[in-house]
Amino acid sequence: MKKLNIFLMVAITLLMLAVPHALKNYGIYLLTYWLIFIIATMGLNLTVGYAGQKSLGHAAFFGIGAYTVAILMKAGFSFWLGLPAAALICFVVGIILGFPALRVQTIYLAFATLGFNTAIWLVMRNEEAFTGGTFGINNIARPELFGLSLESNLSYYYFTLGVTVIMALLLLSLLRSPWGKAFTALRDNPIRAESLGIDTRNYTLLSFAIGAAYAGIAGGLLASQVQFIEPAQFTVGTSIMMYLMVVVGGPGYFLGPVLGAAVGVVMPEWLRDVPKVSDWYLPIFGAAVVLLMIWLPDGLLSIPDRIRAKKQAKEASAARAASAKSMGAKA
Repeated sequence: MKKLNIFLMVAITLLMLAVPHALKNYGIYLLTYWLIFIIATMGLNLTVGYAGQKSLGHAAFFGIGAYTVAILMKAGFSFWLGLPAAALICFVVGIILGFPALRVQTIYLAFATLGFNTAIWLVMRNEEAFTGGTFGINNIARPELFGLSLESNLSYYYFTLGVTVIMALLLLSLLRSPWGKAFTALRDNPIRAESLGIDTRNYTLLSFAIGAAYAGIAGGLLASQVQFIEPAQFTVGTSIMMYLMVVVGGPGYFLGPVLGAAVGVVMPEWLRDVPKVSDWYLPIFGAAVVLLMIWLPDGLLSIPDRIRAKKQAKEASAARAASAKSMGAKA
């Protein structure tokens, strides 16, 4: 399965290298937006899908990353200083947010993270001296890389694609390490994990911190892509949409964020351009997601596992029937 993930990553990357040449400017912009949400939901998938924590505050880290890069760049600092600063600040805040997860679980933890998102959003809206309040921060520059300007949508797309691949490889390495096994053990059975010597406290905090750092990097990329940020981009609604992306793609599946972000970012835009559907695209999108959750509660990437499980069940049933028939013949 790990080899399959790597193969699919390479195939998707090669496809993404070629696709922009067949698209207009807005299509390239939309693909970049999709890649940014892939990075953000990779982090949420680690927290929710692999470590088994319930978080509805991911958009807060997304916003912290965006505002960190925007404020530092407006102060005259480089994007290349702002992006790691965004990741570091989100990592530290993620550890702090992880502490409630040591005491509360499931729906109570979800409400705690939701409250955190609301608090951060209020800071973004009200602290006008730093964030610009409801007016936001505009004219955020795009960076240069080795002297090459990333001002055009196409060059910034390829830059974002490169960052996405790097972040995916880092996450894959993490999941293949003993840390990754500890995260899944924490998700499957925390009591058993603790009995095996896994420090559930530290791994719970790490799951929030690393997931938050991914969101911070995604937020920093978003700030330079859209070149304007304001609080409405980082509300609880965005957190819920990110959570939906993880669930639709398949929590605990490495490529789940790729598919989930496509459903959450690309699909609504596609429906909006379909004739006779554009006026109803949001209700159609919502109904499609509801039906998907009813039929596939474990996400789209659970389809092969469900097919495999049904096949194994049929084989086991046939084996039992053959055994019973054989026993009856002997009797």
